[in-house]
Amino acid sequence: MSRSLLIEKIDEKHLKRDIPFFEVGDTIRVHTRIIEGNKERIQIFAGTVIAKKGSGIAETFSIHRIAYGEGMERVFLLHSPRIAEIEVMKKGKVRRAKLYYLRGKQGKAAKVQAKLHAKKKAEKSGNENDNVVVEANNEPKPQNETAPSETASEEGAASNE
Repeated sequence: MSRSLLIEKIDEKHLKRDIPFFEVGDTIRVHTRIIEGNKERIQIFAGTVIAKKGSGIAETFSIHRIAYGEGMERVFLLHSPRIAEIEVMKKGKVRRAKLYYLRGKQGKAAKVQAKLHAKKKAEKSGNENDNVVVEANNEPKPQNETAPSETASEEGAASNE
């Protein structure tokens, strides 16, 4: 067995399976185990994911947050035994792989836009308003009705008879 295959096999044993899917721009909360003497407690670090790097056992992610007017950044190993839990608070809408530009920003400039998940439910009922299209002037118009130009020409033809 080659050395790289042996390393991959050992790495697979230590990979966590219960990690939620998150991307750069998401706001997450990381529950970290802090050991002080013989006591263990959980500390929560919440912020925006500004970078993800690496793969496998060496995968890391960076979280940025502003607390008391001071920017903080912390890098976590994704598969570390010190991480008790990762919660995804909200999804972010970004167009960059790394959000390092957030480091110097404060207030609204340091915010990441939230993704909006519009769920469209198509209800199938026997209602006659199923085939209704809303036009720009927000007046509902049935789809099977003829266009205004057609009706005007028909009216003109009827008056000529």
